[in-house]
Amino acid sequence: MNPTPSWLALRGRWAVPAASGLLILASLAGSRLAGSETWGDLLMVAAAVVAGAPVVRKALSALTARVIGIDLLVSVAAVGAVVIGEYWEAAAVTFLFTVGHALEDATLSRTRSALAELVAVAPDVAVVLRDGEQVEVPAARVGLEETVLVKNGAKVPVDGVVTGGTGALDEASITGESIPVEKTAGDRVFAGTVSTGGFLQVRATGVGADTTLARIIHRVEEAQDARARTQKFMDRFSAWYTPAIIVLAVGLGLLTRDVVLALTLLVIACPGALVISIPVSVVAGIGRGAKDGILVKGGEFLETSARIDAVALDKTGTLTQGRPRVTDVVVLDAAGGPGSVDEDEVLRYAARAEAGSEHPLARPVLEAAAARGLGTPGLPTRTEPVPGQGIVAHLDGHRVAVGNLALLRAEQVVGSEEDGQAARVVADLARRGRTPMVVACDGHAVGVVAVADEIRPDAPEMVRRLHAAGVRKVVMLTGDVEPVARAVGDAVGIDEVRAGLLPEDKLEAVEALRAQGYTVAMVGDGVNDAPALATADIGVAMGAAGTGVAIETADIALMKDDLLKLPEALSLARRTVTTMRQNIAIALATVAVLMLGVLLGGVTMSVGMLVHEASVLVVIANAMRLLRRRASAAPGGPRTPAPGGDVPRGPSRRTGHPQHV
Repeated sequence: MNPTPSWLALRGRWAVPAASGLLILASLAGSRLAGSETWGDLLMVAAAVVAGAPVVRKALSALTARVIGIDLLVSVAAVGAVVIGEYWEAAAVTFLFTVGHALEDATLSRTRSALAELVAVAPDVAVVLRDGEQVEVPAARVGLEETVLVKNGAKVPVDGVVTGGTGALDEASITGESIPVEKTAGDRVFAGTVSTGGFLQVRATGVGADTTLARIIHRVEEAQDARARTQKFMDRFSAWYTPAIIVLAVGLGLLTRDVVLALTLLVIACPGALVISIPVSVVAGIGRGAKDGILVKGGEFLETSARIDAVALDKTGTLTQGRPRVTDVVVLDAAGGPGSVDEDEVLRYAARAEAGSEHPLARPVLEAAAARGLGTPGLPTRTEPVPGQGIVAHLDGHRVAVGNLALLRAEQVVGSEEDGQAARVVADLARRGRTPMVVACDGHAVGVVAVADEIRPDAPEMVRRLHAAGVRKVVMLTGDVEPVARAVGDAVGIDEVRAGLLPEDKLEAVEALRAQGYTVAMVGDGVNDAPALATADIGVAMGAAGTGVAIETADIALMKDDLLKLPEALSLARRTVTTMRQNIAIALATVAVLMLGVLLGGVTMSVGMLVHEASVLVVIANAMRLLRRRASAAPGGPRTPAPGGDVPRGPSRRTGHPQHV
């Protein structure tokens, strides 16, 4: 980044207070050394004019827009002080006010550091492979589908997919994750991330303003400028408060005939700390979240998130991995069947039959067979899908059926009776949340293969941290059937499980929670959960780094697919709102004490302004504490693995139960 603009801004920020301060020093020196009160007074008036001119201009500009603000109070007080001969008070008030503004501007810039850092990581150039040659071009000039080369230490200039090479990327600017992520062919990469080793060839899928980084910068800009509900109230309060103070000061002056007292009241009653208490907290909170991969839509949503006391979660892909796998292979007594079989033989029968199936659970069976090194040579001679029950395949002269008990009974398979061994094993696996598929060969049940999804390792810890952060109820809303949903809920620690839901049922469930008085956050995949996400007080999109729509539309977008980011986001919102309240209390207490001091005597105009500006800096410093990274994002220490580990994807047509919605 070019340092010149920052240096010019710094010079401009301090130019007026520096000139005014030098004139004040010259006035004091002239009065004492030269013994000339006239020269001292002239220099003091000059100091007041230099510092006060920008303030008066802002006040007049605000008046043309029918806004009565703090600048008007200071302008009236300074001009009045000059008129009655209180030159030192006029100079001191305007000087301290401009110093306060300069410090305020500097510290507000500091709170926006997250946005500045995001802009700083935006890449300037890219190395593109064109006609077999490496060509360096501006990052914005890279074309879609072009191949970009990312070398060790270089920034990734585009969003894209790795087509060749291996390497590690620091993705902290996008996801907040400080540990570099290994990338190989097929993996997604994001503009602004930095290579920490290796060499990657990347096919560009997003360039310029269409990259994830550009969308994040745009979102943070909008969010930091958006006003919170409390801030809007404070703006309305200030619009009435400032004229009221002017009327009070005029009334006090007429009543006491003490112009200095009236002008002093104008100065110390300035609600500067009150006005800045909300925006500086919002900017700092949103900035901290952006650094940690948590994008909040604006101050209003930050405030609402602080009140969240119920969280609704989808199951598949949120609490679970969303990738089913074979968890059990059970051998049955196949009396009169094809001879002695073992687990591998049962799995091989199932895999060969599933090789001709389009069912979603066919893939995990085939993957399990491949992982065990079991060959599945050739496709079945013929396959007969049986809707809602399973599949029948002809393999090397054998008739193999894979499905639920209804299929086996239709096939008149021995062992499929209600009190048979197969039925007992199926019932036991279903109780444990598995999706069982019975395997039969030539009319005899030989085994049962069970498929399940896995709980995310950090799901139980996420629920525990949500409770520790003040969430009273965590609810799972899922399309799976009750036994499966209950198995997941019990393993994770969910307070309430609602199963067998269609998208419109999830919407009604969220509405019911809100009707009970809860402030609800809904976490889902944004597709079949869209109605519920829109109905909830806060819609949360997880793993939004690769989804431009989620970044732009979600109330909270968690860039990394990390469940623990959810309690971290709610904790950040609560800390931000607490800081806002602390700042309001500091501002109001300062004004109250100063006003009491003026009425009782002892607080001069310059002392009042000094304390006032000090309160502004205290408010800003308090808000800046939000920018510090906490040692633990949420109460509770390290992540803990899920007990058990395996949970179901959901009963399918193979068990006679409906598949996951």
